[in-house]
Amino acid sequence: MNGIINILKNNNLLAKEQNDLNKLKNNKELYYIENDTKIYKNSLYKKNDVLYFIAKIKYDKSLYLFSKSKITTEFKEKINVTDSLYYQKVSLIPENAVILKKIFPFTAPISLRDKKTTIGCGDRLGKATPGHIRAAKNYNIYPVLAQQSIRELNFTKRTYNNVTGDVVFLVFQEGFERGYGADGDHLKTIADIDIALKAGMPMITLDLSEVMNAKAADWEESQILKEFDKLEKKAKDRILSSYADKTFIIGKENINITEYEAKKCAVIYNAALDFAKVVDGHLRKNREDKYDLEISIDETTTPTLPEHHLYIIKELNYRNVTVNSLAPRFIGEFQKGIDYIGNKKEFEKQYIIHCDIAKANGNYKVSIHSGSDKFTVFPIIGKHTNLRLHLKTAGTSWLESVRCISMCAPDFYRKLHKKAFEHFKEASKFYHITADLSKIKDIDKIKDKDLPKFLEQNESRQLLHITYGGILNDPELRTDFFNILSDNEDLYYELLFKHFTKHIEKLGIKKTK
Repeated sequence: MNGIINILKNNNLLAKEQNDLNKLKNNKELYYIENDTKIYKNSLYKKNDVLYFIAKIKYDKSLYLFSKSKITTEFKEKINVTDSLYYQKVSLIPENAVILKKIFPFTAPISLRDKKTTIGCGDRLGKATPGHIRAAKNYNIYPVLAQQSIRELNFTKRTYNNVTGDVVFLVFQEGFERGYGADGDHLKTIADIDIALKAGMPMITLDLSEVMNAKAADWEESQILKEFDKLEKKAKDRILSSYADKTFIIGKENINITEYEAKKCAVIYNAALDFAKVVDGHLRKNREDKYDLEISIDETTTPTLPEHHLYIIKELNYRNVTVNSLAPRFIGEFQKGIDYIGNKKEFEKQYIIHCDIAKANGNYKVSIHSGSDKFTVFPIIGKHTNLRLHLKTAGTSWLESVRCISMCAPDFYRKLHKKAFEHFKEASKFYHITADLSKIKDIDKIKDKDLPKFLEQNESRQLLHITYGGILNDPELRTDFFNILSDNEDLYYELLFKHFTKHIEKLGIKKTK
């Protein structure tokens, strides 16, 4: 505590008003530092004669309130007095994040429905937000800083309250007032959606994979016709009159839907689209118009045909579902943590059609899932969406933490690397990758200075990418992992900044003026 007191007094911070505090922010000197104590300059806020800021003493990061007079707050922690100053040390827990959002509303996530370009910044550690912000604030984008799937929560032993709470405090740490989103990613049930909503997440990515009849894509024609005939007459008549043997002019393409294909689409998708309507109504009831609904149809084994994409969005519009973004399954491979695999020319040809369908049917955002590190197709994506898009990334931020470890703690990285092989078999049950682990060199034959190269090779990137759950829950690794990151957080933030800046610039996004 002496370090914090000295910093406050030596810089006369308690006497400064907000305008003066703002002049200290966003410069090269982002911190006040004394020995093991660090105060984050961008978090300096004054309200009702109380100075708020984030500080870290060794590994202990907390929110602090200081004043020359008595403090009254909703935070439950004890209020202390030292050197004639009143102060409160507030732990960075979800309950306190809720209170901080009331005091400083800019720390709360918002709907990004009216924002053109949004980028999901998945953070499995609850530590990466400053790096994401430092990249995002330089460009015309809005970051979705809190983004997790149920699968990721299960592997990291976190909750949606942890996810949103961590981001609230780190947004405050960075003094980021532009606004950001929070995404309950790939949710499949109302029960899971409610958990995300209760945690304050305005964006819901609705994964329809378990409610649509995906297996019907492989059925014989007779079975499709039999199932279609089970629908109500009114529904059958409407579908046939709307789609059967109709040609739709989309951009420069004519998309023809045969009678059979119309029936097939109805059999595959109608139940899922009905569920989407239920979810949309549920979101509207809970958040009025302050929500973002993304429809995910990418969790399939085959690419989404243009006629199927067109049928889906037209039926969603018929049901008055508020679609903010839609994620088709694109041709080629969008595997985790590596660049696009496939024919780029064919991808661009089909991608243009998907973009044109979106522009012609509500101008919703085309969403790119598993979007981390797809650098060779980012220019295509940015060009044909005219940057009206949502890019979803997740594991790439985790990999930058591992890169940081490899640079700062080579002996610990070697242990982590070997553990990843132990956890790979179990992790591979949950992720589709094609990594050939035999191509990864024996780490015992690699010099310390070359360890970061494992974060450049596709096979080792994917090994490390999908084994995060096992690594983070390994009792021999967990504590040291987070301590090393804490000791080297400036490097970690810088690595994230560079990596996300590369993503943003490859999309063709311009800097803010």
